Amino acid sequence: MAIHNTPSDAANTAVRSFLTKLGEEYYQKSFNTGSGHGREVWRIIREDEFGGLCASCGKIPDKTSIEHLIMFNRDHCGLHHPGNSVPCCNSCNSRSKTDDKIYNDWETHLDEVVEDTGGSVTDLNARKKKIKAHMTKWDYPKLTSDEMNAIRALSRSLYDGIRNEVDKSVLLYQELDRTLIQGRGSKTDIS
Repeated sequence: MAIHNTPSDAANTAVRSFLTKLGEEYYQKSFNTGSGHGREVWRIIREDEFGGLCASCGKIPDKTSIEHLIMFNRDHCGLHHPGNSVPCCNSCNSRSKTDDKIYNDWETHLDEVVEDTGGSVTDLNARKKKIKAHMTKWDYPKLTSDEMNAIRALSRSLYDGIRNEVDKSVLLYQELDRTLIQGRGSKTDIS
């Protein structure tokens, strides 16, 4: 839970909502991992496919979270879709960044996790193969560069629009406060 909510928090939530709805369009049903069909699909992925283990390090997590292989944000535009969702432990669910401050893709991240945990090339190849098979099994859409660029443009526009609306609302409130609310207190009551 955020301690200090910002316009960026609201904008990021809107982008995630958009990527969730778009993922459901491709999946052709809801993927709400908290209830119903989506919850059962997530259980199958977590328990049956990955055996209750973290998809990255291969260990039993203290607490399992969903890792979106293609990141679930306005830059990478990964969809909330069964084929893009794998179980992950908390330590593996933190991506490293390039020198340019861009998050690494899932394969580079996996390379680093396996290296950091002392895994072998055989471990790395087996995990990559399993993850790729998972993406194929759940039919994660193979989006063209044009489709990805369109989704990215829409996500960034949504993000910027929400941030701007919050800023505009604050300015409007300040204007209302100055002209109406504070103005009321300075008038003399003639009753």
